[in-house]
Amino acid sequence: MQHRIIVLGAGYTGAIAAGRLARRLHRDEVAITLVNAEPDFVERVRMHQLAVGQDLVPRPLSEMFAGTGVELRIAKVTGVDVDRKTVAVVPPNAGPGELAGTEHLPYDTLVYALGSGWNDQGVAGTAEHAHEIASRPGALRLRERLAALEAGRSVAVVGAGLTGVEAATELAEARPDLTVALVARGGLGDWLSDRGRAHLRKVVGDLGITVHENAAVTGVEADRVTTADGGAIPAAVTVWTTGFAVHPIARATTLETDGTGQIVVDATMRSLSHPDVYVVGDAARAMGPGDKPLRMSCASGTPAAWLAADTIAARLTGGKLPKSAVRYYNQCVSLGRKQGLIQYVTADDRAVDAALTGRLAAVYKELVCKGAVWGVANPTLGLPGRRRHVLEEADRAEAAVKAVA
Repeated sequence: MQHRIIVLGAGYTGAIAAGRLARRLHRDEVAITLVNAEPDFVERVRMHQLAVGQDLVPRPLSEMFAGTGVELRIAKVTGVDVDRKTVAVVPPNAGPGELAGTEHLPYDTLVYALGSGWNDQGVAGTAEHAHEIASRPGALRLRERLAALEAGRSVAVVGAGLTGVEAATELAEARPDLTVALVARGGLGDWLSDRGRAHLRKVVGDLGITVHENAAVTGVEADRVTTADGGAIPAAVTVWTTGFAVHPIARATTLETDGTGQIVVDATMRSLSHPDVYVVGDAARAMGPGDKPLRMSCASGTPAAWLAADTIAARLTGGKLPKSAVRYYNQCVSLGRKQGLIQYVTADDRAVDAALTGRLAAVYKELVCKGAVWGVANPTLGLPGRRRHVLEEADRAEAAVKAVA
């Protein structure tokens, strides 16, 4: 009987994990199913580009996984029963709460990669009036709204982390006829080195972006955002980029989760409470260098997906467990199409003095984005791999005991 592996989510991490597993294991001994709500791979790191009117290259998952042995299932995940080891799915066009046509897919090993969405932080008015770019539908809604926005109108980008900075600079460059404001809870670029921060401030100034620093937003209305000090910032359009929130399904299971809903995993991305479940990407509560939680990012998600896939393959085949650790090297920030910032960091993601800026940094960031997509289509990074045979369950248990000994 084939060992059934289900991967939930075909973002960067889920797609990499599925493809890498398919290249590590014999096709006749495993059945790998990749479940995703959309038929196309979404380049999430480019959603700010999509929102301002740029067209992205279509990347059908059916083409990306053709001939790999991975079965692609276009469906929405509505629940996971980790005790009965089943996943509930409905057709992709099913409405919220619609359970007609529900199927329950059984698994032996689950890779949970449902990722995250936008986080409104509980601020009043965000759901009604703010736009998000954490998803393709959200970016497309913002794109439509911006296309209809007359010259001279104001746009406020709330949140000045990596996503907010990229959104504000992309928008200001693409639409110089608009008045763009960037609202930062702290200081602009306060996580960067002196060199990186100086370059960011220069580019933002050159683009004519108004920066509101140390401004805590307490409400969003149709034409403004309000701040804790009683101020109001005009905004015909508000773009909300204050962080991400994980998919709520995990919290509805018996999986061990933390206060944010992330699933707690060990050093191999394996669930602490359910050893047949692995978690990659934003949904994982994984500890990195310095005993710090890995931040939600492609930078940590991709190597975590490699690690999880290689660990699963090793445990199924009696092989040696990988001992690689996920660490950081740099933070890549696009500042429009002509400028960029590459901030080099320590293993635990703290800025160092070195930073690459300007046009060269923009080219670097573009290569990183292209490389991320190439890495999804080439999950073993173009290196030849040998498929290994899956052991019987009793033999796997014996191999695991020997590995520990």
